[in-house]
Amino acid sequence: MAAAWQRPYLNVFKHFRVEEWKRSTREGDVTALTDSRLKGTVYRIRGSLPASSYLQLPRTGTQSLGLVGRYLYLLFRPMPHKHFLVHLDVTTQENQVIRISFSNLFKEFRSTATWLQFPFVCGTDQGSAADHPARHNLGAAPADVRWTCLVLDLRSILSLYLNRRYSHLKSVKLCSNLLVKNLCTSDLVFEPGVTFSEARRADLACRGVAPMPREMAFPVPKGEKWHDLYDYIRFPSEGSKLPYDSIQKSCPSPEAGGQVSEDSVHQLPQPVTLTKVVRDRLSLVHQITSPKAMPRRCPVITKSIPEVHLTAPGPPKATPAADQELEKNQRPCSAGQLPAVSDGSIHVYSHQRSNQTVQAIRAGSEESVYRKGTGPIVPSVRRSSACRRLLPDPILKLRMIIGFGGCSTKWALWTQDNTAVVYPCHAIIVTLQIQTGEQKFFIGHTDKVSALAFNGNSTLLASAQAGPLGVVRLWDFPMGSCLSVFKTHVHSLLSLSFSHSGAVLCGVGKDGHGKTMVVVWNAAEVTRGGDVAVLAKAHTDVDIQALKIAFFDDTRMVSCGRDNVRLWRVRSGALRSCPVNLGEYHSLEFTDLAFEEGHTAKRETEDRTLFVCSKSGHILEVDYKNVSMRNVRRLLPARPQRQEKAGPGIAINSISISSSFCATGSEDGYLRLWPLDFSAVVLEAEHEAPVSSVRISSDSHKVLCTTCTGNLGYLDIQSRDYNTLMRSHEDSILAFSVEGTWKQMATVSQDNTIRVWDLISMQQLYDFTAADEIPCAVAFHPTQHILACGFDSGMVRTFCLAASDLLVEHKQHRTAITGLTFSPDGIFMFSSCLQGTLALYTCTEQSSHVLRVLGNVVARDAGNSSDALVVSEDSRLLAFVGPSKYVVTVMEACSLDELLRVDISIFDLTSTALDSAVRVCFASVPRGELLVSTSSNKILVLNVKTGRLVRELSPVHKVSCSSMALSKDGRYLLTAGDKVIKVWDYRMRFDINFQVYIGHSEPVRQVAFTPDQRHIVSVGDAIFLWDFLALPAERSPPARGQSFKSTLSPGAEGSSEKMKDISETPRQTVPLPFLSSPPCLDVSSVHQAGCQSIFSESDNEEEAGLPGSGRLVANGDKDASVLVVGSVRNEELVVVRPKVRQESLRSPGESANEPRKETKSPRSQCSIRPDSYRHFTPRFKASVLPQSFLSPLAGSEVLKLKAVIGYNGNGRGNMVWNPDTGFFAYTSGCVIVVEDLHSGSQNHWLGHAEEISTLAISHDAQVLASASGKTNGGSHCQICIWNVQDGVCAASLFHHETQVQAMAFSRDDRFLATLGDYSDQTFVLWNTYTYELILSTCISEPVHDVAFSPFYHRELACVGKGAVMFWLLEQQGANVNLKVHRACAPDVLGPVELTSLCYGDDPLLYSGTNSGQICVWDTKANSCFMTWEADEGEIGVLVCRRNRLLSGSNTNRIRLWAVAAVQELRLKGPDARSSSVLLEHEITLDGTIVSAAFDDSLEMGIVGTTAGTLWYINWMESTSIRLISGHMNKVSEVCFSPDETHCGTCGEDGSVRIWSLGSTELVVQFQVLNQSCQCLAWKPRPVVAWGAESQHVVAGYSDGTIRVFSISRTEMELKMHPHAVALTAITYSTDGEMILSGGKDGLVAISSPHTGMTIRVLDDHKGSPITVLQCTGKQYHDFGVEGGELWLATSSDRRVSVWASDWLKDKCELLDWLSFPAPAGPEGLSSLPPSLATFCPWEPGTLVYVGFGMQKEALFYSLREKQVVEKIPLPYFATSLSLSPAACFMAIGFSERLLRLLHCPASQAQDYAGHDDAVHLCRFAPSGRCLLTASHSAVLIWELTGG
Repeated sequence: MAAAWQRPYLNVFKHFRVEEWKRSTREGDVTALTDSRLKGTVYRIRGSLPASSYLQLPRTGTQSLGLVGRYLYLLFRPMPHKHFLVHLDVTTQENQVIRISFSNLFKEFRSTATWLQFPFVCGTDQGSAADHPARHNLGAAPADVRWTCLVLDLRSILSLYLNRRYSHLKSVKLCSNLLVKNLCTSDLVFEPGVTFSEARRADLACRGVAPMPREMAFPVPKGEKWHDLYDYIRFPSEGSKLPYDSIQKSCPSPEAGGQVSEDSVHQLPQPVTLTKVVRDRLSLVHQITSPKAMPRRCPVITKSIPEVHLTAPGPPKATPAADQELEKNQRPCSAGQLPAVSDGSIHVYSHQRSNQTVQAIRAGSEESVYRKGTGPIVPSVRRSSACRRLLPDPILKLRMIIGFGGCSTKWALWTQDNTAVVYPCHAIIVTLQIQTGEQKFFIGHTDKVSALAFNGNSTLLASAQAGPLGVVRLWDFPMGSCLSVFKTHVHSLLSLSFSHSGAVLCGVGKDGHGKTMVVVWNAAEVTRGGDVAVLAKAHTDVDIQALKIAFFDDTRMVSCGRDNVRLWRVRSGALRSCPVNLGEYHSLEFTDLAFEEGHTAKRETEDRTLFVCSKSGHILEVDYKNVSMRNVRRLLPARPQRQEKAGPGIAINSISISSSFCATGSEDGYLRLWPLDFSAVVLEAEHEAPVSSVRISSDSHKVLCTTCTGNLGYLDIQSRDYNTLMRSHEDSILAFSVEGTWKQMATVSQDNTIRVWDLISMQQLYDFTAADEIPCAVAFHPTQHILACGFDSGMVRTFCLAASDLLVEHKQHRTAITGLTFSPDGIFMFSSCLQGTLALYTCTEQSSHVLRVLGNVVARDAGNSSDALVVSEDSRLLAFVGPSKYVVTVMEACSLDELLRVDISIFDLTSTALDSAVRVCFASVPRGELLVSTSSNKILVLNVKTGRLVRELSPVHKVSCSSMALSKDGRYLLTAGDKVIKVWDYRMRFDINFQVYIGHSEPVRQVAFTPDQRHIVSVGDAIFLWDFLALPAERSPPARGQSFKSTLSPGAEGSSEKMKDISETPRQTVPLPFLSSPPCLDVSSVHQAGCQSIFSESDNEEEAGLPGSGRLVANGDKDASVLVVGSVRNEELVVVRPKVRQESLRSPGESANEPRKETKSPRSQCSIRPDSYRHFTPRFKASVLPQSFLSPLAGSEVLKLKAVIGYNGNGRGNMVWNPDTGFFAYTSGCVIVVEDLHSGSQNHWLGHAEEISTLAISHDAQVLASASGKTNGGSHCQICIWNVQDGVCAASLFHHETQVQAMAFSRDDRFLATLGDYSDQTFVLWNTYTYELILSTCISEPVHDVAFSPFYHRELACVGKGAVMFWLLEQQGANVNLKVHRACAPDVLGPVELTSLCYGDDPLLYSGTNSGQICVWDTKANSCFMTWEADEGEIGVLVCRRNRLLSGSNTNRIRLWAVAAVQELRLKGPDARSSSVLLEHEITLDGTIVSAAFDDSLEMGIVGTTAGTLWYINWMESTSIRLISGHMNKVSEVCFSPDETHCGTCGEDGSVRIWSLGSTELVVQFQVLNQSCQCLAWKPRPVVAWGAESQHVVAGYSDGTIRVFSISRTEMELKMHPHAVALTAITYSTDGEMILSGGKDGLVAISSPHTGMTIRVLDDHKGSPITVLQCTGKQYHDFGVEGGELWLATSSDRRVSVWASDWLKDKCELLDWLSFPAPAGPEGLSSLPPSLATFCPWEPGTLVYVGFGMQKEALFYSLREKQVVEKIPLPYFATSLSLSPAACFMAIGFSERLLRLLHCPASQAQDYAGHDDAVHLCRFAPSGRCLLTASHSAVLIWELTGG
């Protein structure tokens, strides 16, 4: 979103204001003039030399345009008979600047690594350049050269010709001679000569093509065609026959060809012979970029749900011929579309899928991250992956590593530009910027890096890996990518050397027998995608310490070692060597070598001097050409003048040579600089340890130095300063501790040191060394600058870091310390040792004292770890493993009294080995949980109070978890095992709950969060600091700065309000609004005919007593007064002053949540629904709320609402999305669904009992308001105020009487405005600090929408019948006045309803009408100055962001308008023309637009429709993706798939929908037109192997047909017609071989899905609709009848028949017939509760029946005893019934919107809310873990969590 301001296009000349010449520069003859043909300003650039006359953007070369658009549009015309030149400087993602030049001066294409030169071929009026040979038109522009639109695809140019990745456009230089109109950038392809309507018909948007914007368009006279007047050049062209080595005109793009303009088709250009330069370049690029012949994952992004349309017999519909042709042309035909079946009755739209299985594994992970293959699941429409995973991905980013070396400390290299050094840190290669300290990492090695080498220009880096599996990696160093990995067949590579060109790589190591081996590889093809081949290899008996390739010859090498110096050469595939005759120096140990630098023309290339150093201090100068020694010097330490005998020389470990001096690193710790004759030391730097290597930078200004103890630094020769770049531990790090106040970290290591580091700079601050002891535990005091450390001797010491002093030494332990920690409050310290001793200390200022010591309480074999002792965050509890490794103990921290002991070995009874505890970790205090990692690679979550196992995580790692840590907010868990780190979602909400990270080459000893939770530290071989990228936990909103509280004096008629200090005691109850009679406000100048006066008789009586022209209106209670000021002629100004009355005392029995009684004031009787769909009309419901409700106790809930399927398209504005916070919420019935758009997880806010009409979210996204209608028996609507952070309802407001139409928060979120519907006609303003009612006023006509001004918090506006009402809030102390001005719509619109509004840029207000116009208002003048026809239907939604406006209407369309010119048109007043408003985009959706939310740039958003769908809209990509979908009408049936991965629903709209249970996403939809789908069943799992092709559903329809659908193939497989009337019930037999169906006439048919034949029809229930069909298995001879299947049929007349069948033997025998009595119903059967029966899973041979009867009860009937054996009373008659197959649970739904869960046989009941209508369906999953319920169109998914 960083470049959002450049989209959809950027006018460069306009943005940079070229005419002012402040941000651009011109040189020579550059003039602005008006072109008569283009009717606008153009710039003429002319001159004799291109370099002398030019226009340049930006002004200087050090600046950058920063334009990221992929396409550059240049609108220009070369001057006739002249040459021109254009330079474009483009920056790649590697920060390399590439110059792209094109000119008609160039004769051929030329290319270098940083410059591309293209010839430009000018077109003529007679034809395009492609009609003639390219070379013929090169040169000066012809006389009739045209204006040209040149489109340069900068990304493709860099990729095609240089294999670089485009980043942004840096600068543009336009040189003479040419005319320039404009310069633009965009990510879109704009097609000239195409109108918006033509683009829609041709569907160009789906191909990324858009019509040319007005600012970029050339004028086309009437009757003319664009391509006849101008040239359009797109380069590189998409045509395969076009030349690559020149820029010239080609055929129009295929997007428009043949579809839009008649001249779109031209003759294809002739084949062109490419130049050798282009052929070589293309050959290289094709070799690099051509795909490999290997499987690859190709994600399928479904942008619309595959929908199956089935046509059923219905009344014929006449279609006009023109419409038929239009439908034919617009019918989709994509590659992914499946052909229709032969009968033409089914059309399936779905992606075709490959049969290949693709498995992706995260790098470094030992687990499969996700697996995706063929099957019945259609790819997700919301997310490309098939499973939900932990986000963000990645959640960790490696920030810094403290460490150097690992295998060797001599490998550190300068980069070519000398700004960075490259070195290994164990298994990772680090690039360190020496000025900024920033690190870049090369990750891929799995073991320690043993050698590094650069080529001459630092573009290629070679790295070798130690260990038995020795590999070499070649890296593209600027890109940071690995080019090649190959095995070396060498067990331990000790040295690498790259040739200067990078074509040859040489390595030295040991083979499997310990013999020295030299290998030479050919790496010339690796940058082109080729392989690395072995050129030669040789075994040798000599020792080699260093080997280097000669920089002047890739085939020659030199080496040195003990007793030898050798020269090597590769010739004819063989590697040969010859020794240098060392004479008397043959027994020296040579350590390093270097060639002399510099060369003169008089000397041959091979005439070089080779310097070789040795352990004895000798430096040999070898004549390379003659293979002989020239000179030998010995470097001796300085000695006193009197000492004559020479001592031992300086042992030199490394040598580096520049053209003027030499650097040596020696064993005595000195880095010395010498002249080339070694006459004296020029400069030296002393280190604490021997120097292992030195490297002189290429500019000879710096010398890089490493020591054997892991220090890395460099000497700046000019300033003579030494800079330490890195310090590191010499051995493995055992533990660390992080301190938050001083931002410091302490580490202890096996190298006997304790080091303290600065967390910000990561520099070492302190270093403590214990000579004879190893520190093994460390801990920072939480509040004091004190560090505690435990040693292997048993000592515990505390240090004061500020004074670097030892404070206290404790000797309570005799063996190594295994645990050491402070309590979070800093009062206590704890330590433990290997003998099991536990010590408690009290910590005071600068001291600590022992309080208690316990023996044998900590496990002796637990090992040392930072997690051995853990303290809860409230400092109350201490936990550890002990006294044995199988037990975890929890103690009181302050006393060490034992509270809990848990034996974790008993949790896994199936294991043959006892499980033991390894580490422990406390969760946050509110959770009350203790985490225990075990030896079986599990993590057990225990209740810290009871020790009960809460849950289990397994497997965690391949080995046992060595460390774990939990974030402070309890959302994320860190674990370390072996060499990897995992980050887990602690709540385990996803399909993949962890991410794996590699980098350590040794086991990770400890991992933890930093105190600010922004970083993670892990230690082992080195110290790794990671950025933690997860969003921080949402914090509760800060306290309001002010709040209001009414202070009333007794007997006072008025009242006053004072500011309440935030420190005062808060209210104990939610304040209720003043429910006085709302004053009626007539905002019309003349009362409408037929409407009564807004004043009652009592009002008129009161009125007579008032003097003056004003009228005081008051009701009988005198609760409020209204002063109506006399109407002014031109303005109708009304001031409303609500009179605050003293609140009366309430009786103790009166409910505080119910609104008080109030005296109704008469309102206008014009309560006729206005002509606007904006008004919310609740769906009619016959159900009522329950009179009693058995809520489960907190924590004992068995059911948990997991997900809701469906969006209520009947609502208005009932979806909100905040793009800044990501908060997304919508309504489904009476439930508010809060969904995480990343993970798809849902939270559900239950507080309403009726259907929610609208939502509103505050601007800070901290408060959500929701409104619903009044309940049965209630008198007012309910408005709930929700705290977004925790989902708690903070207040409930009651005032409106019918429905709430719209709500809005003020800009500062101080006020909430609520608007009643056409029957209520009340406008209410609430105080959001106290949620008290500020004022309420009644409006005499319906108002449709309300909005606050985004610029002034006291201004708001409403729209209604033909007018806009502008409101102004005036607050004087405690009084709030409301002023309103009614501005009528323009007369040209006629009698219209203004239905929607939104504010634009100040002072603009946009409003939509029910006739499709959009009006623009000036809020300063309160007048409309412009209108335009925006749609054919009513505009119900408007959203404006800056210069763009979105409109949504009941024509199912959303349109995007460019309204940048409206602000200028405002100045013209009524004379403004709407032609400047441009329609940019348009998308048609599946229903009327009822809600919309977009980001600040209006590029992406979410739109809701009446079809119950929420769409994700992306205008940049012109895409609409279905986010949320559901049934629009009543759901008829729900069912689970046998594997419970999916569920199916069907509805009265004729659709069958398959949903993914994991993501609640719609997978596939089968649609039958003109029919209602009444029943549905999923084919059971067969006895044979369960395959993807076996997943089928069968559906019954209202026309008596049965259709069988294949889920995997997304098609109908079978259609049968066994019934003459509508089906009411359907099911499969237990083996899935038969289909049982019941009709409305009571007939039951048994049909075969294989043959499609109906084999049996049963008429026993004839005359009464079948309500239930169910099958279950039985023993073959059970109940005295043959057959392996038992099934029942239930009809509406309360009769149940039970049958035994064997379908293979054609046996079907009636087993029992039940008839249940009932009283005579006053009405027909259709109005009575349904008769329902089902087999009892936990009582074989028993069925359960519910229905209308003598009593409200559930009956258990035994088939064996032939009698009712149990009765369970019910509160109401049931409407749905389901029994759990797994546990003794019975779910019953009632028409009272109640779901009851009964635990049998105890009949323990729990009631659950969440339905806004009768619960007419409930179905348990086969496993009993889930439950589906349906209430009208909403489907709720419940999860069984306990019981």
